This record gives sequence, structure tokens and C-alpha cells, in this order.
Amino acid sequence: MSGKYLWRLGLIVALFAGGIYLLMPTYKLLTMSHEEQEKMGRQALFELKKRALNLGLDIQGGMYIVLSVDRSKVKDPEQLKDAADRVVEVIRNRVDQLGVFEPVIQKVGEDRVIVQLPGVVSKERARNIIGKTALLEFKLLADDKVFADFLKSVDDLLRKKEGFASDTGKAGPFTRLLIGYEGDVAVLEENWDKVDSILNLPDVKRLIPPGYQILWGRTIVTKDGKKIRKLFLVQKRTPLTGAHLVDARASLGQQQMAGQPVVHITFDRVGATIFARLTGENVGKRLAIVLDGVVQSAPRIQERIPTGNAQITGIPSLQEAQDLAAILRAGALPVPVKVEEERIVGPTLGADSIRRGMMALAVAFVLVVLFMIFYYRVAGVIAVLALLANLIFILDIMAMLNATLTMPGMAGLILTVGMAVDANVLIFERIREELRKGKSFRTALEVGYANATRTILDANITTLLTALVLMFLGVGPIRGFAVVLAIGIIVNLFTSIVMTRWIFGYLIEDRKWQAVPI
Repeated sequence: MSGKYLWRLGLIVALFAGGIYLLMPTYKLLTMSHEEQEKMGRQALFELKKRALNLGLDIQGGMYIVLSVDRSKVKDPEQLKDAADRVVEVIRNRVDQLGVFEPVIQKVGEDRVIVQLPGVVSKERARNIIGKTALLEFKLLADDKVFADFLKSVDDLLRKKEGFASDTGKAGPFTRLLIGYEGDVAVLEENWDKVDSILNLPDVKRLIPPGYQILWGRTIVTKDGKKIRKLFLVQKRTPLTGAHLVDARASLGQQQMAGQPVVHITFDRVGATIFARLTGENVGKRLAIVLDGVVQSAPRIQERIPTGNAQITGIPSLQEAQDLAAILRAGALPVPVKVEEERIVGPTLGADSIRRGMMALAVAFVLVVLFMIFYYRVAGVIAVLALLANLIFILDIMAMLNATLTMPGMAGLILTVGMAVDANVLIFERIREELRKGKSFRTALEVGYANATRTILDANITTLLTALVLMFLGVGPIRGFAVVLAIGIIVNLFTSIVMTRWIFGYLIEDRKWQAVPI
């Protein structure tokens, strides 16, 4: 085969194959049992979920919570707005650390916050996530030699344990999982679970020097796109907490730090006194800023700071500095919140929703397929291929855009099944009309597509405009429905007009068919 439509046929096959490949993570995730997910490990499961199509709370189950800020604790309207923003930052930081995938945490109005936690169906766990006040702490880091001695002792211990590879090189069983980054010890993303499991071994915990503890740092994305987290050995004693932090603001530094992002922090009078003593007694040492047990930054103390004002340096970008300042403010000024609404969407209901939705989609698809093949014969088969491609491409685009499929979205997907063949029905009837006038199939094909395309574009563009209005002005389920509908309309224009025309062209031009049964 060497016709001009051959490359277009190859493109169609490539799109089909690529579309099916992109949906494999979604299929794998939906067919995995809870036990299989547990065996997979948290990090591997998280990576699989990132590549799969996001499922809404109404499908996979989880928690839906509405919080409101206690207005009695905040008198100024401007402070009320800032207080709600801080509540959002606190909750988001907590949820991110717990590894809940695709949570929805957003402010509604001035004093309300909506929290959706997919996959979390325990009220107690949800309350633990959002109910505690963020804990901000300032802790001194251990000396480098103390940390190095601890790492060596872990290597020595693991060499004697079964299940760990014998050390044949300079790096030990534990330190070979570590890397150096910016003068600190860090762990690549693929080794997070391994390192964490080793650090939680009872024998390893006993090796931690008295008065110290191991803490993880925040997630950092390196220049080459790798994710890492640092490891710190810090003192258990907390000489200063966020209870005395008044404010934190991000800006670009001046003088020696000109152009570099910094975070300025301010303490109250008591905090300033503690901070002055802490910095004065530990010049040259590093001070870890810890939020909810995670080290956000660990600057070195350059001099005694008596004013209660300090700055955090070494931050890669102004955006990260602004994020850190928001986190510090959230931890420094917690705002009481109360639960206004709390609902659980159980996993059984989610599975039942998926089953019923897929059943409705399958029934609609089969009925349309039978009708098209029976009524339009070979041309109907071509329309069915376009319909199948339509479904695959819609789900692929949603996965690539990180969109979420909800039950209203599934209704929109079912609606596109009917809309997808509507365009082909218009085209096929136009072709039949031209054939009844005695024209050749080739001429009827050209005239049929030319005349029907204008009508199809008019109908679909008006529907697309309606979907866009619903996307930008609607909320919740309405927006989920509109997203799928808009994507479906755009994909439908390609599959029903372009793809089917390519297949007809291949049969007529390349395969030399005189006519296609229609």
C-alpha cells in the first residue's frame, strides 16, 4: 500500500494505540484490590495515580467537609480574609504530607473552607488531618560529626542484619541510599520508603543519640527534575515555637542578599528575647524551622539577633519564599474553625456508582453500534470506529489535563455517545441524498461532507459555547459535566468529520473501491 491516505491511516492507528496505552494506568488502578494497593507501597501507588485518570469524590469515595472560621476570634474584616487563607494553607500542608492524592481545599466566601479528601473514609482520620493546630518549632541541628557517626552506626548495624546486601564498596547498606545536596544529606524519591522503613526499625531508633531525633525535610525538585527530601538530625528540645511569631513576609533581599529571595520573620517581645538568647549562644550553628514535623528550612546563625527580626535565606525562588512565608504565618497564627458539614462517600457507594455508570455507558454504546451497523452497513462500521476513538480520546485528554471524572462528568460522557454519531448521521444522509440524484459515490462523498460540515459546525459550536459558560460560571457537579461535554464536542468534530473522511478516502483512493455500502 502506497496511497496518499496511507499515512493518515497510520496516524489513526497510532492515535488508537497511544490512547489505549495512556488509559492502562487507569485500568490497572480500577482493577486492583485494596490488598494489592497496600503491597504496592505508598510511593508507587502515588505515581500510578498520577498517571491515571482522576476520579471524583462521588466515584472513589472519601470525605467532604465544610469548615467555617470562628468570627468571634477575628474582629477586623481584613484579618478575617487573611485568617481563612491561613486555614487553607495549614490544611493543605497537612494533607500533602499525608499523601492524599488530588485533595480539594478551597476557600468559599470570606470565612468558609471546603475540604474534599478522596480515599479517606474515616471521620477520625479526617479530623486528625484538619483539626489540629499547625505546630511551628525552631530546633538546633546536630553537629555534622554527630550526624555522620549516626549514619556510620546504622551501616554497621545493617551489615549484621539479614535481608540487607553485604557491603562490598565504600558506601554502606544505608548510606548508599543517600545523596549529598547543598551540603546536606538527601534521599531521592524512589528511596523514600526504603529509608523511612530503615529509620523506623527499633534497633535503628536506639542508635539515635540521646536528646536528638531524625526529621525529614520538605520535597525539593532539583534542576534536572528529580524530587528529593533532606534528612536532618535535630535536637528534641524546642527553645522557640510559632506561638511567638507575629508575621512572616517574602521579598527580594537588599545589600549582600540583593536580588535573592528571603523571608522576613518577626517575633513578639517574649519571642524576641528567646530568639536573641538562642542566636547569641549558637552563632555558627544551624537552626531548623520545623512545621508539623517537617523541616522547611535550616539556615546558619550568623550573629546574635536581639530585635526579634530575622530572615531566612537560601530559598531557590520568590514563589517558594512566598509559600514558606504563608506556611509560617499559618503556623504562627492558628484560627479556630468549626465543622459545619461533614459527609462520607463510602467506597461501596463509589464502586456501585462506577458499575452503574459503566453499565449505562456500555448499553448506550452497544445500542448505537447495532443501529449504525444495521442501518448504514460498512459506513456504519466506520462511524463506530470514530465513536470508539471519541471515547478513548476524551478520557486521554482528561488524564493529560489532570481533570477529574465525576458522576455528572460520566453523564456528560454518555451524552457524547449520542452526539458523536449525530454528525455522521447528517453526513451519511447527505451522501444518500446525492446518490439518489444519480451522482457517483466519489462525488456524493465530497458533496455530502461539504454540505453537512457547515451544519455540524454550527450545531456543535453553539453547544460548545454553552458548555464553556457552564465551566466558568458553574460550580461542583455542573462544572464536571461541562468539562466532559466541552472536551467531547471538540474531539467529536475531529473524529466524525476528519477521521471518518480519512477512512473513506483510504477505501476510495488507495484501495480503489467504487463505492462504500451505505
